[in-house]
Amino acid sequence: MFDNLKRHFSRNIADQEGRVPPGQYVTEKFPVLHYGNVPHYTDLEKTWDLRVWGELESPAQFDFNQFRSLPTISITTDIHCVTRWSKLDTHWEGVQFKEFLHHIPALKPEAAFVVAHCDFGFTANVPLEVMMDDNVLLAYKYDGQELSPDHGFPLRLLVPSKYFWKSAKWLRGLEFLSQDKLGFWERYGYNNHADPWKEERYAE
Repeated sequence: MFDNLKRHFSRNIADQEGRVPPGQYVTEKFPVLHYGNVPHYTDLEKTWDLRVWGELESPAQFDFNQFRSLPTISITTDIHCVTRWSKLDTHWEGVQFKEFLHHIPALKPEAAFVVAHCDFGFTANVPLEVMMDDNVLLAYKYDGQELSPDHGFPLRLLVPSKYFWKSAKWLRGLEFLSQDKLGFWERYGYNNHADPWKEERYAE
């Protein structure tokens, strides 16, 4: 029995090699972290929309049904929180950002950054080139189920290559900019680049 346990933990350690950034620990849980209240929605078909504007040919808007009719993909990816937990092999479903660009007016050549605008005034800024990664989603399902309110229902950004605060919850708009603009947490001292492999947790 001891040998079986030893082999089990050895396999787990081997599976995690190269997947857990410095200073992180692996959790099986999905911790909930946010500032302030959680928005709750009623009658999404009448009250919810997603807007896009900025450095593109014209602004656009999607109501709930229009957005949910867009093509979706499913991905499995690791996520890493600035508070030092990492969760491996998480399962998400939503609209791939690269696919989403095919359904909005063309971006202008100046577009280089994206700011996610969320309910309660939260924002998160991400370079456009990072948003073009294959696993960046406008996500609305986790582990086969609709997101819970605590985890961003009805829509959140998912940017796995960055610390998890960049995966902004309760997404309501995407602004395309020619120059970077700090998001909510970045203005309060978090690192603008948020690379977990470089431990870019806080601004210098």
